[in-house]
Amino acid sequence: MEFSHRPVLFDKTLEFLDIKPDGIYLDGTAGGGGHSAGILEKLGESGRLICVDQDPDAIEALNERFSGENRVSIVRANFSEIPSVIEELDIKGLDGVLMDIGVSSHQLDCAERGFSYHNEAPLDMRMSQSGPTAADYVNTLSFSELVRILALYGEEKFAKNIARAIERERAKNPIETTVQLAEIVKSAYPAAKRHDKHPARKTFQALRIFVNGELDRLSEGLDNAFSSLKTGGRLAVITFHSLEDRTVKQRMAKWCEGCICPKDFPICVCGRRPTARLVNRKPVQADGAELEENPRSRSAKLRCCEKL
Repeated sequence: MEFSHRPVLFDKTLEFLDIKPDGIYLDGTAGGGGHSAGILEKLGESGRLICVDQDPDAIEALNERFSGENRVSIVRANFSEIPSVIEELDIKGLDGVLMDIGVSSHQLDCAERGFSYHNEAPLDMRMSQSGPTAADYVNTLSFSELVRILALYGEEKFAKNIARAIERERAKNPIETTVQLAEIVKSAYPAAKRHDKHPARKTFQALRIFVNGELDRLSEGLDNAFSSLKTGGRLAVITFHSLEDRTVKQRMAKWCEGCICPKDFPICVCGRRPTARLVNRKPVQADGAELEENPRSRSAKLRCCEKL
C-alpha cells in the first residue's frame, strides 16, 4: 500500500515535541508515517511510539513501514479515542502527542476516495471508509441544513445559492460524483467570482468536515490528548483552516489561563491555576523553501503547549 503524505512543518514539530529517548509518544493522525518516523528516529531502545489513524489505508501503510519494529504500536482509531487506546496498551501517560488535522495528501490524491473536486469519482469523503457518504447527505439533507453546513464549515458566502442549486439538481437525478457536485456549485456562483479560486473548494471542505464530524472529534481529541499527557508532556497540533486553528488556539488559551477573579479583587479567591504553558505564542507556518517543495503546506499552522 502506497500512502503518500508529505509531513508539513516536520522539523519544527519534532523540535516542539522535545522528544526524550525513553519517552512514550502518540501520533494521533499517523497517515503514511512521515512524522511518526521522525519521532521514532529520536527514540532510544526503551522509547515507545503509538501510531493512530482511522483510515484503513493508513493502517495498512503503517504496518508495512514499521514491520518488525517492536517500539511501535499501530492502532486503528480516531484521535478522540486516545484514552481508550493507551488504556488498552496499559500505558498510564504520554510524553507527547501530535495531531495533524485534516485530509492527507493520499486521501486527496486517491481520486476514488472522493475528496477532490478535480477528478471524477464517487462523492464519498469518508476518512474511516465507513458510515454515510457525502453523496448520502447531499441527496437527503434539507435546504436549511445544507445552508447551515456550507456557511458554518465552509464559511461560504453563497451557501443559499448553492443549496438551491443542489435541491434543483437532485430533484432531477441523484448527485453521485465529485465533478457533478463541483459543476453544480460552479453554476450557483456569481460569474464574477468563479475565477478567484475554484468555486467548489469551500463546499467540499464543508461537506468533508460534516461527513467526518471533524470539529467535534477535534474538540474531544484536544481534551483527551491533553488529559493523557504526563506533567511536562507536550501536545503539538497542525491545522489547515481557520475553524480548526481557532478551536486549538482557544482551547490552549483556556488551559493556560490562571486566576479569573475580577480585576478589582485585592487577592485571588478562585484558586484557578494554569494547567499548561504555550511553547509558541504565535503559530508556526511553512517557510519559503517548504512552500516551494510542498504547496499544500501554505495554510498549515502549528501550535504547541506543555502540561504543567
